[in-house]
Amino acid sequence: MRKAEVYNNGILAGLLIEDNQRHYSFQYNERYLADPTLPAISIQLSKSNPMYQSKFLFPVFSNMVAEGANLAIQSRYLKIDEKDVLGLLIATAGTDSIGSITLKPIEEK
Repeated sequence: MRKAEVYNNGILAGLLIEDNQRHYSFQYNERYLADPTLPAISIQLSKSNPMYQSKFLFPVFSNMVAEGANLAIQSRYLKIDEKDVLGLLIATAGTDSIGSITLKPIEEK
C-alpha cells in the first residue's frame, strides 16, 4: 500500500491511496472539503463526494507523469519502472510538476 498527501497550491487537499495496482482511492481533507472557496482537484473529483474509488489511477494524477522520451529518462534516472505511474508521480510531483497539484509521499512505519 502506498499513500501520498495531495496539495493544491500548497494547501492539503486530500489523500491518494494505492491499495494495489487495481484499486485507488482519493479522499478529500475535511477542512479542504468544508471550505467553499477552495476548488475541486478536478472535474472528475468534485467536492460533492468526500471519497472516490477507482480500478485505475485517476486521470488528474496519471496525466501529470511525463511521456515518451522524458518518461524513459525519468524512469532510468530514478530507477522506477515506466509502468509504475504512481511511483513516478510520487517521485516527481512533489517539486517538479506543472500546475497547482503536488504530492508528498507518506512513509509507512
